[in-house]
Amino acid sequence: MNIVSNLERSVTFCPDKPAIIFEDTPITYKELHLKVCRLASRMRSLGVKKGDRIALFMANIPEFAIVYYAAMKLGAIAVSLNVMLVKNEVKYILGDCGAKIIFVGEDQACQVPTDDPDALEHIILVEGDENNEHHISRVYDTGVETFQALDMADTDPAVILYTSGTTGYPKGATLSHFNVVANVNSTNYHIRSTKEDVFHLFLPLFHCFGQNFIMNSCIKKGATLVMHKRFEPAPVIEAVKKHKVTMFFAVPTIYIYLLNMKDEEIDFSSIRYFFTAASVMPNDVANRWRAKYGIPINDGYGLTECSPFACYNHDFNYKPGAIGHPVINVQMKIVGEDGKAAAPGEWGEICIKGPNVMLGYWNKPTETEKTIIDGWLHTGDVGAQDEDGDFFIVDRVKDMIISAGNNIYPAEVENHIYAHPAVNEVAVLGIPNDVKGESVKAVIVLKPGEKVDPEEMIEFCKERMSRYKVPKYIDFVTELPKSATGKILKRILRDEAAD
Repeated sequence: MNIVSNLERSVTFCPDKPAIIFEDTPITYKELHLKVCRLASRMRSLGVKKGDRIALFMANIPEFAIVYYAAMKLGAIAVSLNVMLVKNEVKYILGDCGAKIIFVGEDQACQVPTDDPDALEHIILVEGDENNEHHISRVYDTGVETFQALDMADTDPAVILYTSGTTGYPKGATLSHFNVVANVNSTNYHIRSTKEDVFHLFLPLFHCFGQNFIMNSCIKKGATLVMHKRFEPAPVIEAVKKHKVTMFFAVPTIYIYLLNMKDEEIDFSSIRYFFTAASVMPNDVANRWRAKYGIPINDGYGLTECSPFACYNHDFNYKPGAIGHPVINVQMKIVGEDGKAAAPGEWGEICIKGPNVMLGYWNKPTETEKTIIDGWLHTGDVGAQDEDGDFFIVDRVKDMIISAGNNIYPAEVENHIYAHPAVNEVAVLGIPNDVKGESVKAVIVLKPGEKVDPEEMIEFCKERMSRYKVPKYIDFVTELPKSATGKILKRILRDEAAD
């Protein structure tokens, strides 16, 4: 077993088909595989062997796929770094995983630490001046035509993906070849993809969503991947029409942005499948999208530690507001505070068991033991299961607000606020209260040209939810802080509220 077999299979069946289209330039499966083989050969000459860690610190460019699959050929472990990391954060991750080589993009090169001669053996550039002796392009003109991939065991590590975490240092979720292959097979089954599909990728490849759910699933099917460095509305929308994209993947904040664009600016007629994940999709947004395009935004649930997906809510069995049923060979349950299974409709922690669950956290056995208990991954997410077996997610346990002894889930409050016609985006959080423990605060971005005062918004909330859930504080802002994946960063809002 080896993840790179996904690519090798597609090379055999469709060598001349575009595997990746980047900036309107196609790379065929044959061309992609040739570069992978030549890089793998060069990496072996640099001393890379099975189990060595290879860091990828770059934006969405074809070289990400080339380095990734070359590492898989060698049985090395790919460690993808968030492109927004700064030097101290990069230094910690490289030290924690013990990376041997780092492949770095032009914009990220300045954040690679060079003050520790024992840390990295090689720094290889993937963008910029191709005359630089350390540029990746210098390996492509070697005579190697093929490279035999190592056969890996089910439990051999394939990738390390560092979770952002809210406290302390990030943890390296370690996924095996079996984890990734199982999740990719499940993904393609559930989204019913074919080799004729055109996948759209603008979500970051350093994230499990982009890397496994989109890139690996596309390559496994022999489909075409239209790749962008990042989400930029105009080029993304233009590419949908030009390349007849059929599979569209985005986080809720992007769907909200697209809903606010003029109809004449968008042609999504080629798309047969929309999907979202990474954060809770507001019901109002999902309903507006379906009313406008006639196709639901299929929803899913998962996390990096699950390779990433565990649950799907799809159009052939779509239930509004749900995250659906577990994927093939995966079990899910809701556990109450007493550690016992919760009854239907009762809230509790979502736990997951199956071939998608990670091996553990790299170099952190204690954290692993706390997270994976008797094979069950304890997610830290609050959810419930209804009588039909559908699962629902409310929020992260860490985001839950406790006010005067009442548990308040921000996503529930946000859903109600999204129903206000003037609201574009909202983030609800708890802020310290000396009497109640915490008070509810809503930070809101209004749609262009809209005006609402705080008192009006509070009255709107009172009509729709229990009094203890109604925000005490309302702030209107021009934008909300977001991560590279489009998630709203509530920790920054909490820090700002504490100042």
